Amino acid sequence: MTQATKTTTVATQPAPHYQLVVMGGGPSGAMAATMAARLGVKTLLIERGGFLGGTLTMMGVSPMMSFHNPAGEQVVWGLADEMVERLKALGASPGHVIDSVTYCSTVTPFDAEALKRVLEEMVVDAGADILYHTMLADVKVEDGRIEHLVVCNKGGLSEVTADHFIDATGDGDLSSRAGIPFEMGREGDHATQPMTMNVKIAGVDIDRIRADVQANPDHYEFDKGPEEGVRRALATERLSLKAFGKQWMDYRRRNNVTIPREYILFFETHERGTVVVNSSRLQGFDATNPWDVTRAEIEGRRQCYQIFRFLKDEAIGFENSVLLSTPYHVGVRDSRRIKGAYTLTADDVMNQVKFDDTVVQGAYPIDVHSPDKEATESIHLSPNHTYYVPLRSLYANEIRNLVVAGRCISADHNAFSAIRVTPIAMSIGQAAGAAAALAASRNVSVADLDPKAVQQALQDQGAKLKL
Repeated sequence: MTQATKTTTVATQPAPHYQLVVMGGGPSGAMAATMAARLGVKTLLIERGGFLGGTLTMMGVSPMMSFHNPAGEQVVWGLADEMVERLKALGASPGHVIDSVTYCSTVTPFDAEALKRVLEEMVVDAGADILYHTMLADVKVEDGRIEHLVVCNKGGLSEVTADHFIDATGDGDLSSRAGIPFEMGREGDHATQPMTMNVKIAGVDIDRIRADVQANPDHYEFDKGPEEGVRRALATERLSLKAFGKQWMDYRRRNNVTIPREYILFFETHERGTVVVNSSRLQGFDATNPWDVTRAEIEGRRQCYQIFRFLKDEAIGFENSVLLSTPYHVGVRDSRRIKGAYTLTADDVMNQVKFDDTVVQGAYPIDVHSPDKEATESIHLSPNHTYYVPLRSLYANEIRNLVVAGRCISADHNAFSAIRVTPIAMSIGQAAGAAAALAASRNVSVADLDPKAVQQALQDQGAKLKL
């Protein structure tokens, strides 16, 4: 009896050639594809899941923070702002509301199901194609250019060709496979910030918690002090709190709970009385190692159930609550960052350095979740503080036809800890889409573009850059 031998080959059927391929359909990739297609470039967006939105729709991250600087001035505009306006028009977001944690000036709750559709409409209406359920398998590089990608899906392996590419995978998968050098984690030991699995809980008595904030402000932590915290908690449309610290630490001791977090952090969602709890902490896992990610998923769900049990049994306002869901994928804060043509530094962020090739601006604080301690280390910004990201941080000199979008751009660890959040990641995506589209239409590398052309394209699509 003979055994059949199976071989796997790359499909030989001709695939359509695109001017631009965006790998990854998270918030940044969706903005990149929309921007490029609006500039008239034939664009394909490839996503491993069955919908767009990444961290916001797949990983349970909510709310978005922050579109504003500490003084309340909006600094993130463009396609990200258009997305919020579309959600508001659907009744799927209250828009920007007061942050009662007092960490930022505002947060932006949203309905994740509506966001899936809004992002699809933005991408498709712009003229881009979407290919779901497809992952990157390999990259072919010749003479400093990507020639094609090999992708994998239910149809097998196939080649995808394009003139230019955008890596919006979040973890720099395309960049690393193309040979671009990268950093991982903090300088020195390369330890990465912990992953988190959020848990969504319904049936929370928000009015009762507001009353407790007013009566017992010492049960809560406010970055700007209890007086400002109580004022915001009573004024905001959606309540967010660092809560129950003493109760939680006592519960941990009594029940041998080892979650390395000092308090419960929750955010009321678009749906009143439903909250997302961001309090699990998954340290020591590598987001680029699938075995580590699997272990983090298992441990994350275990922690979520421990957190829910504490809240339901012992926390005011949660007595009648129910656990709605844990996300499809664990939330990842930190993994690869390319070594690009320019590395954005924490000094650049803190000193508000403007660049001739500025393409992104933001105002989220430096927010480092310790890789190995319970603390979160934050560097808060002055009221009118705005920082800037140059185009050179979005590409590396090793590959001439690749741009990077989202949190895996070139930045040191502390600067990265400011620009990693979704509003800024979406702005980076829009900038990457503009740069790659202009490079593709002019048959040049992004490094050879006049930055003013990219800036003008961004301004034309609503990005109010302070140039």
